[in-house]
Amino acid sequence: MTLLSGGQKSRVSFALICFEEPQILLLDEPTNHLDYDAINALIESLQNYKGGLCVISHDQYFLNALCDRISLVDDGSVTAYPGTINDYIKDLRKKHSK
Repeated sequence: MTLLSGGQKSRVSFALICFEEPQILLLDEPTNHLDYDAINALIESLQNYKGGLCVISHDQYFLNALCDRISLVDDGSVTAYPGTINDYIKDLRKKHSK
């Protein structure tokens, strides 16, 4: 693995995870080191995944394509956000422009 690039390491990790057939995937920045085609392949694979997903990411394209719910973690609590990632970004911009 030491000779592999970041993207190649990510692909090997995803292959190992899928091989074990987990009930839930916890993904922290899964698109790091992936190119556009690999991100789209990951989105398609995760859309077909039958288990639960918890994704932490700054990749707006990835989140918009994959997620149907957003949870905000702040000050020790988790709350459901009623809109899309784009709505959340707009709300943040409004909040910080005041």
